[in-house]
Amino acid sequence: MEPENYSQITEFLLVGFSEEPELQRLIFGLFFFMYLITMVGNLLIVLAVSSDSHLHTPMYFFLSKMSFVDICLTSTTIPKMLVNIQTQSQVITYKGCITQLYFFLLFAGLDDALLTVMAYDRFVAICHPLHYTVIMNPRLCGLLLLVSWIMSALYSLLQSLTVLRLSFCTVLKIPHFFCELNQMIQLACSDTFLNNIIIYFSAGLLAGIPLTGILYSYSKIVSCIRGMSSAHGKYKAFSTCVSHLCVVSLFYCTSLGEYLSSASPHSTYSSAIASVMYTVVTPMLNPFIYSLRNKDMKGALKRFCGMTAYNKQLF
Repeated sequence: MEPENYSQITEFLLVGFSEEPELQRLIFGLFFFMYLITMVGNLLIVLAVSSDSHLHTPMYFFLSKMSFVDICLTSTTIPKMLVNIQTQSQVITYKGCITQLYFFLLFAGLDDALLTVMAYDRFVAICHPLHYTVIMNPRLCGLLLLVSWIMSALYSLLQSLTVLRLSFCTVLKIPHFFCELNQMIQLACSDTFLNNIIIYFSAGLLAGIPLTGILYSYSKIVSCIRGMSSAHGKYKAFSTCVSHLCVVSLFYCTSLGEYLSSASPHSTYSSAIASVMYTVVTPMLNPFIYSLRNKDMKGALKRFCGMTAYNKQLF
């Protein structure tokens, strides 16, 4: 019997975490709460940076862009899962699945690229403070952001096109809460050698190079901090990097855990749990990490919230 051609496929089934009604309600409440916190926290970061002139610097410019990307990243997966739970349906159309895959890879790649750009920004700020405003000028910041978008868009387009060439059999259940790339490839009946080659190549290119850049930047930062004579200067320089280091560690550790768990065909449940960490938990925690240890950000958030409350009183 010949395998069913991919052009005849109309829908997939997103199995999620559990089909039991009691657990479904618990999962709905938990993910709705996390999604709400993610949206509010990251939106506050974007609004605070855009409304406060004190934060119109390259560091906060890239931070606001990353918060926007985190909003988009979670919005590609969580709303569809919540709708499916509410309607008691696991269905996602074939076109919807490919679209979700494309935008998920796009925004995940952008997160990775922006973390690298932010590491370079901290490197210039600490190692070349006198030339910081000259090097990190608005033109370079815009160019770095544009290159990040182009690279991520090309990567997600390439992966999506290679999935489109696959044919699928009758088993169309994705043991995940969204259309995850590895899980879709495992459902294919046709040859997936090219897909696997592209996955490994792009993983080395889009994960290895940015991580190398981040590690190189921080090796230079550490050397520069060790050469400072003032203890206060060392503390101030290190404190500007702590938040970014926490986010980098959280992003790479959780994404690496998801990659390792998805590599085994018998660990689909653990893969779904691991993917929650970097697709939901990490974007939710980022605003707290960047605001709790940052006096400028806390001050901007207070001024923004105070201004909003004052405007409400006027109207």
